[in-house]
Amino acid sequence: MSRTASNMLPLGTIAPNFNLLDTHSDDFKSLEQLKGEKGTVIFFICNHCPFVLHVNAELVKLANHYNDQGISFIGISSNDVLNYPQDGPVQMKAQAKSEAYPFPYLYDETQDIAQAYAAACTPDTYVFDSALKLIYRGQLDGSRPGNGIPVTGEDLRHALNCVLDEQVNNREQKPSIGCNIKWK
Repeated sequence: MSRTASNMLPLGTIAPNFNLLDTHSDDFKSLEQLKGEKGTVIFFICNHCPFVLHVNAELVKLANHYNDQGISFIGISSNDVLNYPQDGPVQMKAQAKSEAYPFPYLYDETQDIAQAYAAACTPDTYVFDSALKLIYRGQLDGSRPGNGIPVTGEDLRHALNCVLDEQVNNREQKPSIGCNIKWK
């Protein structure tokens, strides 16, 4: 199992725009359409990564909790589907259904969006404020497959509570660790 750390895009970066296929609806969706009133969480995931599979239930739980509070969640898969066909749009749609994703699961076929976000691994998580300015990037929490630490979403949850409370997140932001994005 590969252990790649996220690149830690500079705080304050404005979210790069996109228009990607939503495998839920089979329609193209833009960041402008999907952004939240108070904040937006964008995370790069895929179907087969053990690190993503380890946190899927918590991602669903967090999205269900914060969606009603004005924070939207957006999942994006950017993996090379020629070499990893299990990460293709049809399989993404099935995964979203089986995991009951309450967020759009977008397909980044060209990998341009992953590059624009400097995404490196799955999961790779970014939190943007209402103006789409980056205020958090990094790990969901300290749990990894096999390390015995429970999945709580503590770090992401704290960042989202800071957004809702309009406070600066002064906690150390630690990189996410996961499988590398499968580049073409």
